[in-house]
Amino acid sequence: MFENLVESGSHKQDLSRKSSFVVGTVAIYAVLGTAFIIGGILLFNPDLGSEDLDVITLVAPVPVPQAQPDKPKQEEAKPQKPDQNVDVRKELIADVSRTELVPQKIQTKASEIPPVRQGVTTIIGNQSSNASAPLPSSTGPGTGNVVTPPKVDMAEPPPEAPKAPPPRAPISGGVLNGKAVHLQQPPYPPIARQAHASGTVVVQVLIDENGNVVSAHATSGHPLLQAAAVAAARASKFSPTKLSGQPVKVTGIIQYNFVAQ
Repeated sequence: MFENLVESGSHKQDLSRKSSFVVGTVAIYAVLGTAFIIGGILLFNPDLGSEDLDVITLVAPVPVPQAQPDKPKQEEAKPQKPDQNVDVRKELIADVSRTELVPQKIQTKASEIPPVRQGVTTIIGNQSSNASAPLPSSTGPGTGNVVTPPKVDMAEPPPEAPKAPPPRAPISGGVLNGKAVHLQQPPYPPIARQAHASGTVVVQVLIDENGNVVSAHATSGHPLLQAAAVAAARASKFSPTKLSGQPVKVTGIIQYNFVAQ
């Protein structure tokens, strides 16, 4: 029975090998677990903007008011009609037969409001009408109670605006050389000098109320000298002419003598 016994050697190497395997396996799993945890942290995206989020708000129901019984409509106040036994006037205007009253204003247009009748009670209203059955009043015309003596409303005509005096026609002043405040002397035109033109040029002018020449034209003289004479006449200045204290326009002539050069 014990002839084939096998002698077992030492188990130290086997145990050492198994221990090394277990330690290596645990180390590998630990490294892999740590790597998964770190990768999960790094790859985690905290952004929530891409996700669709619905916000739900709870709103309390609106209370429905209870129906209230309709209130009776108030009757609109109707305008009270004036008593048919009195006269109604928009304004108190005295009859023209009452000469003892002095009118405050005088106007040429007749008033559209009829005058107050004597012996009839009168009140002021929005329209003018006569009573269908007037009641006699011992105190005279009244405004519901008693009316003070009515007035006569006649507007005073506006004063007429003063009419402007008609414009006066220009007066003739004859030769105006001596009446000029400043008489402009014309230059001798070069073309007239070459042609040896000379003589007197007469210029007809119109002077306004301020003494300014408003128009001028030559009536006689050498044609080569007329333009220079008219230009000098327009630049001249005269003293204003008055007639009955009012300035007037003056028409006359200015004479320019040109000597041949």
